[in-house]
Amino acid sequence: MFYKKDTAGCQCCGIISDLEKKTMDDKITIIEGPPPVFEDTNDGWAIGLNESPMLYDTIFTQVRTFNGPALVERCHHAWKKSSTIYLHYRNEMGVEEKAPIVAARSVETDDGQVLLLWLRQLPTFEDLQEFMESSDDDYDDEDFDDDDGDDFVE
Repeated sequence: MFYKKDTAGCQCCGIISDLEKKTMDDKITIIEGPPPVFEDTNDGWAIGLNESPMLYDTIFTQVRTFNGPALVERCHHAWKKSSTIYLHYRNEMGVEEKAPIVAARSVETDDGQVLLLWLRQLPTFEDLQEFMESSDDDYDDEDFDDDDGDDFVE
């Protein structure tokens, strides 16, 4: 462990400041305003980001910012290190939540910079129930009956 003096003459522990830097580099935090509005995305390229053994949803949100390009660069830096970067926000009830960011883009609008974020989110329990009910309807027992036996070729 080492100590160094900063410009104000305070001693800082190098390990602590490295940890603080790491915790800032792996997240983007919404600090004010309403909770983000998430939309389902049906873009082919965005759905392709979801390739994994788990069943995730890819969702989209837009966030106003003052430093969009720097935040996108933070994402690129994390991904280059094969790390995950998270969007930290408060939901409608005020509870802190986070979601991994899978794609980011900054655009300039008349109202200022907007950060476009695509996030990975586990489906809700209701979504899973709906999926299971629809898959049960797709596979009835009648689909697997093989009475005539002529499907096999010798």
